[in-house]
Amino acid sequence: MKRIRVLLILILFSGIIPVTGQTGIGDTQLTLEDLYKRITETKDENEKIRLNDSITLFIGSYAASDSVFIHRFENLRWLGQIVSPDMKLKILTWNVFMRNSPNRYFCYFIRKGEKKQKNTVNYLTGQNREEPIRTDMTYNADNWYGALYYAIQPFRKNRQTHYILLGLDYGNIKLSRKVIEVLNFTPDGDILFGLDCFEKENETGLRYVLEYSPEGIVSLRMENPKMIVFDSLTKVTTGHGDGSELSGAGITFDAYVFKRGSWKFISDVDVKNKKKD
Repeated sequence: MKRIRVLLILILFSGIIPVTGQTGIGDTQLTLEDLYKRITETKDENEKIRLNDSITLFIGSYAASDSVFIHRFENLRWLGQIVSPDMKLKILTWNVFMRNSPNRYFCYFIRKGEKKQKNTVNYLTGQNREEPIRTDMTYNADNWYGALYYAIQPFRKNRQTHYILLGLDYGNIKLSRKVIEVLNFTPDGDILFGLDCFEKENETGLRYVLEYSPEGIVSLRMENPKMIVFDSLTKVTTGHGDGSELSGAGITFDAYVFKRGSWKFISDVDVKNKKKD
């Protein structure tokens, strides 16, 4: 129902907001830059939400346009724009920091239409939660945890194509998260997150989550299409003066390697001269 509702909104505004053609896209980018700047400058949370509603309409119209797979906004550092290597999926994500309520996440998933059919657009919203992202359940558009996705890689399991996503949740002043997620689509075109393909120490999970202190940096990246590399975690003092500890980057790297339809955990892999993401 959410996907249908969003598509109706996009149809309503597609004739109002110019996003096709060089001039229209250029004007849209300037408007988006101004709107997000105003969001970061205001302390009024209601005003942040109102301004972001305008951003959502602009991005939504762009997501539904014919040019979305051949165009990329330049210099919009706050907007995540990634396209799958098979050119069948594009993801647009951004977030809004709030002062007195959880941070908000917004995401458009655009699937390229087959045989000259129109693209399919899914719009999701989420917010930071105190409870951990679970590794034993699937999520959907209604209970999405919220993240900024910055990498995507298709893979095959049981003769079906799935997508690995690498995502970031800034969380709050006490916690940050990075997640290795699997994106799937139902026969009706709805989104599902999670797949029982992560094998570690004789256990299988639907995703892998790194929780760590926001005062540190933890890397998580696609080393190649069949290998995901990340910092092994170690306990560190948070620095808040309360004696509590969280995980931070250690001195070694771990990985998930794709073999026979599953992602298998490997500890202490040899990775040299790599920048942290």
